[in-house]
Amino acid sequence: MGNILYVITGPTASGKTSKAVALARAIDAEIISADSRQIYKGMDIGTGKDLEEYGSVPYHLIDICEAGYRYNLFEYLRDFKIAYNDIIGRKKNVILCGGTGLYVESVVKGIELPAVPENPILRQMLAGKSLQELTDILQRYKTLHNVTDVDSCKRAIRAIEIQQYYHENPDLKIKTTPHPLKNVLVIGIDIDREHRRNKISQRLKQRLQNGMIDEVAGLIRSGVSPDNLIYYGLEYKFITLYVIGRITYDEMFSQLEIAIHQFAKRQMTWFRGMEKRGIHINWLPYDMDDEKFVASVAKLSASTVNFQQDK
Repeated sequence: MGNILYVITGPTASGKTSKAVALARAIDAEIISADSRQIYKGMDIGTGKDLEEYGSVPYHLIDICEAGYRYNLFEYLRDFKIAYNDIIGRKKNVILCGGTGLYVESVVKGIELPAVPENPILRQMLAGKSLQELTDILQRYKTLHNVTDVDSCKRAIRAIEIQQYYHENPDLKIKTTPHPLKNVLVIGIDIDREHRRNKISQRLKQRLQNGMIDEVAGLIRSGVSPDNLIYYGLEYKFITLYVIGRITYDEMFSQLEIAIHQFAKRQMTWFRGMEKRGIHINWLPYDMDDEKFVASVAKLSASTVNFQQDK
């Protein structure tokens, strides 16, 4: 089962981590996280790190940034490559596990984003412009798929700076053009809507009982600004709003529950889009026991290697 990048993805509450751990134990693999919020230290309950699930299985790209920092795709692809090369350099298998579709798709497509230096002249020209004006400028360069590029003037200016750099250095388009990886096996954890909704609701109640509100309050006390926590969305947005007194507990719970359901729906929309964009996802049921899951992955991996050899 070697020489393959194993990817385990799916919507929130589908049980990706436990499946990845079972596979890792079976094939002597290490896990690289593809979760855009589990990278932050101290954001444990709300992001569902469940580190005890890993046991002795090594994991990477979890707890690598301070809460409050705004990590981006360039940094993720850079850090993924470092972790990946380290693992295969030690002759071990690699499993990429997580539900951040942008991260998963970018890795599988082999996208590379070069480091872009600051452009002080351009920044001075853009200083003082409204967020809408900056958004309009950015849209001249590219179609906006990722709204986080324009969630603040600072980020919008940086996005324009990057696009201008690409425009001035057209040879970089070769690097940023997707070069899909070979020998990649993408497994999606398939869970029907009703079970997904039930698991999300049960998990939210459990996390609140386990101290998720105290976790958010502690982050604020440690100096993380409420605005930065709100930026992370979902649990950190709504619980922060409750902690700082903008909404009641009941409002927090109901709004958060709805938001997580909507988030899971958006994840599935992204995965369907990935399939339309040429990435084959092998969907396996969420309630498949570990032994059958590992056996199914073994069968699929054999087919993947044979297919690549025949090409």
